[in-house]
Amino acid sequence: MNKIIIFILILASQCLHIVAARKNEIRASWITTIGGLDWPKTKASSANSIRRQKEELCRQLDFLTRENFNTVLLQVRLRGDVIYPSILEGYAECMTGYTGKNPGYDPLEFAINECHKRGLEIHAWIVCIPVGNSRQVQLQGKNSVVKKKPELCKKFNGNWFLDPGNPTTASYLSSITKEIVSRYDIDGIHLDYIRYPEKGKNFPDKDTYKKYGRGMDIAQWRRNNITHIVRRIYAETKAIKPWVKVSSSPIGKYNDTQRYNSHGWNAYSTVYQDAQLWLKDGIQDMIFPMMYFQKNNFYPFVLDWQENKYGRWIVPGLGIYFLEEKKYAWTIKEVMRQIYFIRRHNLDGQAFFRNEFLMKNSCGITSSAINRFYNHKAVVPPMKWQDSIPPTTPKNGSMSIEGNTIKLKWETPHTIKKGGIFFRIYSSVCYPIDISDGKCLTESRVNTNEYTYTIKEEWDKSRYWAVVSVDRYGNESSPLQINSPKDNDDMVCLNSLPEVPSGGIMIIKDASGMELMKYNATAKNNVKLPNGVYLVETTDTYGNKKTFTVIMTK
Repeated sequence: MNKIIIFILILASQCLHIVAARKNEIRASWITTIGGLDWPKTKASSANSIRRQKEELCRQLDFLTRENFNTVLLQVRLRGDVIYPSILEGYAECMTGYTGKNPGYDPLEFAINECHKRGLEIHAWIVCIPVGNSRQVQLQGKNSVVKKKPELCKKFNGNWFLDPGNPTTASYLSSITKEIVSRYDIDGIHLDYIRYPEKGKNFPDKDTYKKYGRGMDIAQWRRNNITHIVRRIYAETKAIKPWVKVSSSPIGKYNDTQRYNSHGWNAYSTVYQDAQLWLKDGIQDMIFPMMYFQKNNFYPFVLDWQENKYGRWIVPGLGIYFLEEKKYAWTIKEVMRQIYFIRRHNLDGQAFFRNEFLMKNSCGITSSAINRFYNHKAVVPPMKWQDSIPPTTPKNGSMSIEGNTIKLKWETPHTIKKGGIFFRIYSSVCYPIDISDGKCLTESRVNTNEYTYTIKEEWDKSRYWAVVSVDRYGNESSPLQINSPKDNDDMVCLNSLPEVPSGGIMIIKDASGMELMKYNATAKNNVKLPNGVYLVETTDTYGNKKTFTVIMTK
């Protein structure tokens, strides 16, 4: 009994926050490479500078892991140039300081490996329609899209763009995404600027419209052009690797709503993005609407996305860069209200633009908001509309304590789904472990069939451990409970009462040991306990007793 009393405070601090816990929540950050805004600051020109460039990225990924993020949106296509070796477009200037120069390693492959080591998903962020200003196009020379495929490009307001109305544009952009998906173990394709430019009403596409418009209203024709590109990229990505998530970041205001007017700046009418149709037609797995607004320009439009999600994910993008823009007068309280609103209305997570402002802790964004809302790990939800069949459970788990480490081992399932599996580790002082509780999540992605945990507190030795298989769609197997209470241990139950032996009785006491009630096996099913910590004793017909700590938090 003394052991139970010692643990009561630990158990309460471990388990009483479960009501607010969110295990399935997308927590994303955009890492911008254009101009080295987030990464890289160091240009790759030698072995030493390559090492420092890699270390820069690792520091950012370590930060995101430490702050319990789970998704990285890494900009891999900038303005008709890329950060990986491609047969379609040249290297971006940001990697070496020189357009077209090879940085001496594959930055995308490196980023994928480092993200997966840390349990982070990585999505390839692709800027779609813009292909550069005059300087960028000139530096790219004969390798620029403007030179190689002039029939696809239009100059508008001093910048070059692909023409969405030319059917070959969809083929060209799809070839870029197919190259990435087929060559890399990427978790997602993220489409940015998949729209007409600002003031798109004046976009110089009269010749294309005359050729392909077929008398359709020009605004609807333009929306159809963008939708056609999205549809093709989605279909061809899924044909290669159906587990790769396809998303986009449309303008935050979809259209005017009954709640509030968009004041002439919205996705549907201004830049011809019919993003809610993409959700309805199932050609997006998730949307990251750029909700870079405050107050009534934020909340009504977030609800509009949520009410028109058609079973897919809505992850509002929050404009934390405004925290350092004095003319906009953003405060950290506004960002915290937005996160609270997102959670209260059951949206699927948040994304932050951009990573530098998280790293800098601008206006306390990390120390105030992130630490408050991300106080435990979370995972990307399973993509049930693509695949809902769980993988096979690991088997034959074992645990050993060696010095200051706990070593877990298990056998990989014989049957493995296409795309492979990885493992998640759960631990708790409660048994059996509730894997629906994010506070029990210890490691979100383990790629081998063993795991070593460094003991931080003496009571870590009394933890229970479980492992699940996870497929690439995010489905979890049932848990393999690696260790269980011994006969002479006081056992712990979370939000449930222990089984009562047939013909036996159960006595429920408060934490001080005072008897509250007594039940037999049949009556036990009707017991409803309020939240709290209880001591429970079961006795079978032979007089054998077992003791439990029961923690009720629901």
